[in-house]
Amino acid sequence: MHENYKIFFIKSIQFYKMGISPWIGNNCRYIPTCSDYMIQSLKEYNIFKAISMSFKRIIKCNPWGDSGFDPPII
Repeated sequence: MHENYKIFFIKSIQFYKMGISPWIGNNCRYIPTCSDYMIQSLKEYNIFKAISMSFKRIIKCNPWGDSGFDPPII
């Protein structure tokens, strides 16, 4: 059941990356980007942990936050 949700989230993020992100610009301060980070997290962890990790990452991604290489802990 959770796999279906993971697939839904991954497809939604891929749609965002291809259909929406090019219009608003690449503003992520981290490598991998926040959307790639969430996809990697969803593939590696359960859906609740992946969403929690991704939410924390998005909160950190601001003009006053850090930047650089920050992969999901695998």
